[in-house]
Amino acid sequence: MNSPSSLPRPFRLIVTGGGTGGHTYPAVTAIRALRARLAAEGRSLDVLWIGTPDGLEARVAPAEGIPFTTVATGKIRRSSNPLKMVSPANVKDMARVPLGVAQARKIVADFQPDVVLATGGYVAVPAGLAARMCRRPLVLHEQTVRLGLANRKLASSATRIALSSESSLPLLPESVRAAGVVTGNPVRPEVLTGHPDKAVEALGLHGFERRLPTVYVTGGAQGAQQINGVVRDSLTWLLERANVIHQCGPANVAELHHHVSALPPGLQGRYYLAGFVGPELPDVLALADVVISRSGAGTLAELTALGKPGVFIPLASSAGNEQAHNARHLEEAGAAVALIGDVTGARLRDAVGPLLIDPARRAAMAERARAHGRPDAADRLVDVILRAGIHAGT
Repeated sequence: MNSPSSLPRPFRLIVTGGGTGGHTYPAVTAIRALRARLAAEGRSLDVLWIGTPDGLEARVAPAEGIPFTTVATGKIRRSSNPLKMVSPANVKDMARVPLGVAQARKIVADFQPDVVLATGGYVAVPAGLAARMCRRPLVLHEQTVRLGLANRKLASSATRIALSSESSLPLLPESVRAAGVVTGNPVRPEVLTGHPDKAVEALGLHGFERRLPTVYVTGGAQGAQQINGVVRDSLTWLLERANVIHQCGPANVAELHHHVSALPPGLQGRYYLAGFVGPELPDVLALADVVISRSGAGTLAELTALGKPGVFIPLASSAGNEQAHNARHLEEAGAAVALIGDVTGARLRDAVGPLLIDPARRAAMAERARAHGRPDAADRLVDVILRAGIHAGT
């Protein structure tokens, strides 16, 4: 038996980032992949997550068994008017940043990580700056086409900048471009293992007409009023051409149920309405021929990894208008359709119609989407983290 002193020492990782699922879930997926890689080599992982007390990461990290701590942070409320950026709330929050950096520096100095991984969100800035102060390798991961605000602030301090898209490389400042590497955006492995027939059984979709394509509509966990509205206005038209699984958000089920009750009985059987789609999501995605959704980074990563044609309705208020950039990027590659601006039922029908009536067109778009997908993104990011850790003497 190996004595404790002869065992390889654990790899030590600090993860920072969060606020939203877009920053949180890629980090979780990377941690799982790193833990599995190290276990296969007979090593273990010591990880600590630095986040915010009210962000999604505060719930997700402990649920994953990951030690979690917080630092003071300052959130910048953005505006197209520079004068509005100097608001009392911004000034108050920015005054908290030096305290957060001091707190993060102590955490990093005490933990002595081999690598600090920052996935974005304003909480990443203090820990990223602390990594530089403590001379620990800093790996940034960017989920969107353009660097988010936090990663832009940290780019000059980064050992490596892991990007989700080839098109992001020329958008990096020239001074840090050499640090860029394309890994893709980590996708939960279970998303890639769905089966269409399991969705039919789990959700009881026995009224679906399997010779017709299936459309999955989602506005995220809480739903999206904009998407719900244009789908509601086009529902009869859609159901004459397709089956529809509509994840509308828990608060919107009653209103949509009332609308559905007026549909012809033959069409009602082709429509499945859910407030939330949980463990069945991989199977629902496997069944879907077309997805109508927002264009957040996580959604795009999953749909391109699966090779699913997407009709994207970006969230107009997303930070830096990143969802519109994401959607346009795939549309320009012929891998999706982007509906930007005022989206009406007529515009949705014009976008979805050609995909529903032409299987060859769907297949071509699916192939172009798959060309942009990186189902092995988590492993690629683990490679980057481990290589960066070599600089710390691992």
